[in-house]
Amino acid sequence: MGHSMGGGGTLEAAKDRPSLQAAIPLTPWNLDKTWPEVRTPTLIFGADGDTIAPVYSHAQPLYTGLPSSLDRAYLELNGATHFTPNTSNTTIAKYSISWLKRFIDNDTRYEQFLCPLPRPSLTIEESRGNCPHTS
Repeated sequence: MGHSMGGGGTLEAAKDRPSLQAAIPLTPWNLDKTWPEVRTPTLIFGADGDTIAPVYSHAQPLYTGLPSSLDRAYLELNGATHFTPNTSNTTIAKYSISWLKRFIDNDTRYEQFLCPLPRPSLTIEESRGNCPHTS
């Protein structure tokens, strides 16, 4: 997991270390928008009010730059800023823990919190992704 440039670094790490079992960029920033070599299940968090790494130029293109066959998800936080991941956030915690438990511990019981994808709500502006491939 990483925030801002660290979120971009999370993708760089996933590219360089395919042995990683999960990646979670938080309001990520990176100039590279294509990640065809990433094989690590990746959950990207964007923020609808992010003016430092706006979702339309960072989080969304980073998500679409991942292989469509990859276990991947994009959650855009509603009423959030670039700095939302710096404080306690129940939505980030719920989905991050579920993602990590599912892919690092291979605990399929956590799929129920990832699928179906969450609908827009007071905390989620938008979601995209596929349900994890059960191995």
